[in-house]
Amino acid sequence: MPNPPSDPQKQIPRELREGDSLSTAISVWGQALKESGNTPNTVNAFTGDLRLMMHYLGGGRALSTVSTRDLQEFLHWMEVERGVPCSPKTYSRRITSVKAFFRFLAEAGALPADPAAAIVQRLVQSPLPEILTHAEARRVLTAARAMRTAPGSAGPDDRPFVLVALVLQTGIKKGECIGLRRNHIETGGAEPYLFVRYSNPRQRFKERKIALSRDWVKAYGRYLGQYEPSDRVFPWSPRRLEYLLEEIGAGAKLEKHLSFDMCRWTCAVLDRMRGMEPDSVRQKLGLSRMQWREVGKKIERLTPTGAETPPPDMLYSLSMEDDA
Repeated sequence: MPNPPSDPQKQIPRELREGDSLSTAISVWGQALKESGNTPNTVNAFTGDLRLMMHYLGGGRALSTVSTRDLQEFLHWMEVERGVPCSPKTYSRRITSVKAFFRFLAEAGALPADPAAAIVQRLVQSPLPEILTHAEARRVLTAARAMRTAPGSAGPDDRPFVLVALVLQTGIKKGECIGLRRNHIETGGAEPYLFVRYSNPRQRFKERKIALSRDWVKAYGRYLGQYEPSDRVFPWSPRRLEYLLEEIGAGAKLEKHLSFDMCRWTCAVLDRMRGMEPDSVRQKLGLSRMQWREVGKKIERLTPTGAETPPPDMLYSLSMEDDA
């Protein structure tokens, strides 16, 4: 399911009026969503929901003639009478689409009142993601370091540690990790950092700088000497990197399936355990405030109370002596 759309109210033109058609208003709102930095998947999903509503109410229908009762009848038709399966998640998203669309039109002055305000949202709770405990995260890092000098290996290999420690301490997504370039990592200054960058201008709001530990920088320097990547930091396929995480998890004797997503959620929870403010965690993960509404609640539910506070230097004051 796509994330809720980022608020586009500043982009909605004031020239929209009550007499404009649903078709026109939906086109305008779709463009506003794009200009607000929403992903193509998000824009397509939410405008698709509204086109379904337009199909039921009529594309030429004037905005001023759409009532709360019309919207309630549309939702009932979609769920019960349409004859096409509508999962609880899809139904909930379509209510979100309708409410967001009419709320923004009302705020833009295109409608004197919001006909969707009285529509009750039907929330669907998705299951909590599985994360690593602090002890399990340390086991993972210890196993990754041990793989550097595994018996029968061709030579020292810092790749497992560099990969898993990076994702655990920065919380970057798989796609961001795969797209990472050498010039996105600054190791020469007093405070090393990773710059998460996006080539798509509509996704520039996700760009951010994330601090890197000195221990990681030391391993990264050895890794560069071993593999000499010319551009991409990890020049392998996504599946190969996923396999590498699975191998690390097996070495740590985890019963859980170690993945990019698990490391990302674990990073956020450990940061909250260290006392990082929720909005700082949100910015570190590159999430909009709208996306954070659900993600933040899950992180709070996953964060244990009364547990030992993890070390402040990201994960892990693991000794990084040279093993050469």
